[in-house]
Amino acid sequence: MSIPNQPVPPPPGGPPMYGQGYPPPPRKKRKLWPWILLAVVVLFFGGCFALVGTAAHEVSKSTDKSTAVAAAGSEVRDGKFAFAVTAVDPPVATVGDNEILRKTAQGEYVLVHVAITNIGDKAQSYFGENQKLIDDQGKQYSNDTSAELAANGDLTAEINPGNKISVSIPFDVPKGTVPATVEFHDSMFSGGARVALK
Repeated sequence: MSIPNQPVPPPPGGPPMYGQGYPPPPRKKRKLWPWILLAVVVLFFGGCFALVGTAAHEVSKSTDKSTAVAAAGSEVRDGKFAFAVTAVDPPVATVGDNEILRKTAQGEYVLVHVAITNIGDKAQSYFGENQKLIDDQGKQYSNDTSAELAANGDLTAEINPGNKISVSIPFDVPKGTVPATVEFHDSMFSGGARVALK
């Protein structure tokens, strides 16, 4: 005969019998770190998607700006520089009067003569390698820096505020290429400004 309110001993070799005076088993504590890790991952990827979306929007804005083409003879502005095409020479096979610096084209050179004015309030470096020529088929050409050295004697120029320089930008293009526009940049990271050549 068992005494009331006394735990009943478990059967030999068996588990304790809950509800018969033995306390319930302790609850398993849920681990918190997986939820924290999940929240961090969600926030990280959400932030990445937001940054990518913002960057894509900015790129599309700058692409729209650079694809607008100003009329031939117009002054265009990009960053701290104003650019004006002063002449476009007929294609030539070589550039430069100096025997040592003279450069021969793979195809033919189109020389675009440009006046560049610093419209900012600080000195800014001009680099010819940032400029592009676009033909009537939409193909883009970079300038030939060796030919630029032969044509101008320098590859870069520091332009103070309000000052203007004139340069020739040689583009090595296949024979028969029809130049349509030039895309000017005040730096390699700028959006660019396009002007028609005809």
